[in-house]
Amino acid sequence: MAAADSGVGSSSGGRGGEEKTVTLVTSDGSRFEVRVAAASLSQTVRRMIDEVAAGGTGTAIPLPDLDARTLSMVLEYCNKHAPAPGDAESSSAEATAAGEEDLKWFDRELMRVDMGTLFSLITAAEYLKVEGLLDLACKTVADMIKGKTTEEIRQFFGIKNDFTPEEEEAIRLEYAWAFEDEMI
Repeated sequence: MAAADSGVGSSSGGRGGEEKTVTLVTSDGSRFEVRVAAASLSQTVRRMIDEVAAGGTGTAIPLPDLDARTLSMVLEYCNKHAPAPGDAESSSAEATAAGEEDLKWFDRELMRVDMGTLFSLITAAEYLKVEGLLDLACKTVADMIKGKTTEEIRQFFGIKNDFTPEEEEAIRLEYAWAFEDEMI
């Protein structure tokens, strides 16, 4: 995925056509050339592509809030979820079902990362406005804490309880419905 010099350009497609690409540059100076169809899954990048195209400049699009490792994972998601070049609008139900299963498997595997990486992906997906990736990563975190008590969640995220026992008891009484699953 390492890129060339230009910002928005085209590259040869596998079917004899030209496919537009864009170059993204991370905070650590890494350059990634990616299909516009994949990059456009990011609302932020799509807006930047439009601005670059309108300005007529061939400069790369800087993403100063992202490092190469995180952007690489985001682009992996985008490349997998973007329409493939030359995809026909209509396909058989079996091929569609197989493709959906393949995407589910891919998504599960992509989310098998450590907590730091997962939070970096959430931050990147929010910054880039890649809705599907943000939903997937947040759902992954939600699944990790599902069924855990308040104390287990604090331990999981390393959150210090800054309530006094009296304050915590008052909160538990006032919002008893929120703690029903923790009651014995």
